[in-house]
Amino acid sequence: MGKVITLLKLLPRLHQIILSILVVITLTVVFLPSDDAQASRSTNSALSGSVTFSDEGKAIAPNAQAYPVPLAFRKPVPPSAAEIAQKASKANEVDLSQTALTSVTTDHDAEESVIEPNKILEHKEQFTVRSGDTLAALFKRAGLSARDVYEITQLPKAKKNLLKIMPGEEIEIVKNDAGELTKVRYHLDPISTLIISKQNSGYSEEVETKQVENRTKFAAATISSNFWNAGVGAGLTPNQIMQLATIFGWDIDFALDLRQGDNFSILFEEEYADGEFLRNGNILAAEFINQGDKYTAVRYKDGSYYSAEGRSMRKAFLRSPVDFKYVSSSFNPRRLHPVTGQVKAHRGVDYVAAVGTPIKAAGKGRVIKSGYNQYNGNYVFIKHNETYTTKYLHLKKRKVKQGQTVKQGQVIGTLGSTGRVTGAHLHYEFIVNGVHRNPRTVKLPQSLPIDKKEKQQFLALSQQLMAKLEQQQQIQLAAQ
Repeated sequence: MGKVITLLKLLPRLHQIILSILVVITLTVVFLPSDDAQASRSTNSALSGSVTFSDEGKAIAPNAQAYPVPLAFRKPVPPSAAEIAQKASKANEVDLSQTALTSVTTDHDAEESVIEPNKILEHKEQFTVRSGDTLAALFKRAGLSARDVYEITQLPKAKKNLLKIMPGEEIEIVKNDAGELTKVRYHLDPISTLIISKQNSGYSEEVETKQVENRTKFAAATISSNFWNAGVGAGLTPNQIMQLATIFGWDIDFALDLRQGDNFSILFEEEYADGEFLRNGNILAAEFINQGDKYTAVRYKDGSYYSAEGRSMRKAFLRSPVDFKYVSSSFNPRRLHPVTGQVKAHRGVDYVAAVGTPIKAAGKGRVIKSGYNQYNGNYVFIKHNETYTTKYLHLKKRKVKQGQTVKQGQVIGTLGSTGRVTGAHLHYEFIVNGVHRNPRTVKLPQSLPIDKKEKQQFLALSQQLMAKLEQQQQIQLAAQ
């Protein structure tokens, strides 16, 4: 150090001053570096990721400083733009996650707290009506009071229905946790439910009705033994079998005209509520092949059936006025009388059925005679117009009086065995212009066809239904 000072003294005065200034500046740079230099050095070191080595060959961390600056002399280093953006992004992520967490926690807390402290719990119980039960007896069994019965039966619908409850029916009673009645539910039918509710102001009632869906179903069969068995084999109910016989009953005698190989096919409705089967609906269209003759029927919106061309299926007269088992004696001008043994014309048809079977008027008309004698037993004569008259003999009971007007299908008496007979049956006569004709073969007058104003609309419906019926027939045929 002494040699340095001696050397400085030998220099000219001007050089000494310049050198001294340079030394001061150098020392200032070494011990008090500028902010920009420090920041630049830190940033460059961090970005480069380079590694330096000591004289001994050991690696020095990229940010390590050879000459650490005392903390007292250091100034805060402002962050770079990239660092500011990075910190802001992280802050936002933290804030969002915190917000989401807070939101979830809040929702969860709200969900946990959705418990109404004053909510009343309800208890439902089904009660089956027993034999001899009244509404009062059933309510008593349910733990309700006579006043409940009284107040409920003041409601119109409740009075009409609940006072006529039948054994086997069910009534649902709903109570609150205090044992007080809140609701009564009673099924009026498969789709309608009477609901009685109790409020502070008293009782109220309403009828809740399920929405009914109509579906179309196809059925067909060929007769091998008899019509009834064929219908059952096709999946038809007894009511549908009888309905089909009624539709074609003006053209076909179902006791005598059917033959093996005859066949039928029908489209009918099925009713569903909430996807569950309720009941069978109307027959929409039908076809019957009897001894090679084809008969068709289409149901129109007026509830009547017409042929596919629009002719009424209903004739002015029923082909037979009773649902019979068989014919014991046909129309025969030279029949041998079973009681007297003499040849005597049998001018009618004898239909055998169970005693008490209803006898129906074959057509609309006026009762001209209703009486009794030893040959005819109880009998009824009906004059339909100036051309047609029908007679009904051997009735057990008569249900019409002379002079009374009757409609087609109206019950005029019941089948019996009164008068000169060998067994219970109905003797039925059909008279045209005073001449007895065979009731089974006489040509029956037609009823009026469909109204001209409705014909185009009917024909459009008929074509649609008959096409669908034929399509289903082809599908069934292909599946066989």
